[in-house]
Amino acid sequence: MSNEISAAKIHPKEYMKLEQFKYRVKDLIQPHHDDYYLHKWLKARSFDVEKAEKMFRDSMALREKLSVDRLLEEYNPPEVLQKYLAGGLCGFDKEGSPVSIERYGYLDMKGLMCSSKKSDLEKTKLRHCEQIVKQLEEQTKRLGRRVDGLTVIFDMENSGTKQLWRPGVQMYVHLVKLLEDNYPETLKRLLVINAPRIFPILWKLGRPLVSDDMKKKIFVLSSNYSVGLKEFIDPDNLPKFLGGNMTDPDGNPLCQTMICHGGTVPTHYYISECGDTEGTETVTISKGDRLELEFDVELPGSLIRWEFRTEDYDIAFGIEYRHDNQKGEEVVPLHRVDSQLILQDDVFIFDNHYAWTRSKVLHYLVELHTPDDGVTAEVDCMAIGGSWTRVREGIQITHL
Repeated sequence: MSNEISAAKIHPKEYMKLEQFKYRVKDLIQPHHDDYYLHKWLKARSFDVEKAEKMFRDSMALREKLSVDRLLEEYNPPEVLQKYLAGGLCGFDKEGSPVSIERYGYLDMKGLMCSSKKSDLEKTKLRHCEQIVKQLEEQTKRLGRRVDGLTVIFDMENSGTKQLWRPGVQMYVHLVKLLEDNYPETLKRLLVINAPRIFPILWKLGRPLVSDDMKKKIFVLSSNYSVGLKEFIDPDNLPKFLGGNMTDPDGNPLCQTMICHGGTVPTHYYISECGDTEGTETVTISKGDRLELEFDVELPGSLIRWEFRTEDYDIAFGIEYRHDNQKGEEVVPLHRVDSQLILQDDVFIFDNHYAWTRSKVLHYLVELHTPDDGVTAEVDCMAIGGSWTRVREGIQITHL
């Protein structure tokens, strides 16, 4: 199998750019960096040689700094990441490329960020990428032809307002960008399944960090997603819980020997406090007093997300809906919350009237997320069939 690209195989201008690129990075090229590999860096930067060179040099520097070449043999991720960093490689698509399954709805990003260092999250993600490269090389040898690309099933079952935590969204997209920036043109397609009704709002948060090239590779499947998945993946390479035939050796349909299914990270793993999100306000509520926050919600489909904690003791919390100065209708009944123990983070009334001897220091953040016509149009383009509205109609309303 030839490792060189001749001028006859690609456009002459691309071939000229490739030769220029090879000359400029010749000090970094290693024996396994063949023409096909180097061509990916150019393609990832729209054949801008200068930008491709910077991308390549930055990546090689990162590989040296983090000893990426030795991660598979020498790096053992912390236990909390092995147990709770949801996802895993499982089977191959119809073209022979590896399939990665991301169980995003069961990913406790906040818990993971409180339980591990950023460098360990990065190394674990890079180690996963190295596993993908290894599988691609093995598939190339096994099938006798070049196998490139990765198919990702992005499962959003169980997704809700916890996924709107902005630092978590930013960290997750940062980890995804590690794949883009250091393994160019590896992602072949990303198939979103079980998308919640708040998907456009989640996309609005993450979109500024997603490249235009990656956006073109994202497809949102309908509620009958197993049919769409089987267009790309044979049933024998698709886990049973996603509508295929694959199971663990003991018949477990979740394929837990290959896929980590995540879950809430126990607090005993925490190595640092989960700090307040940027924008958090701090107030003191006097004994017997209450704090009311008013928000004008004008657009249908809007969503309110909040988080709060007190420094000591509990506090009462509730939400009322008021229309035209009428008496409030309870949305979340006023109830006492042990918020000095757990940071409340769900989808506004803070009441201290029952405490006659203690004031409470409260840290809170309330966010109003509104729909956006431009974002909805983008999501329409990603939806199989060209309409998010039709996809959404088939999705059960849960975990909002």
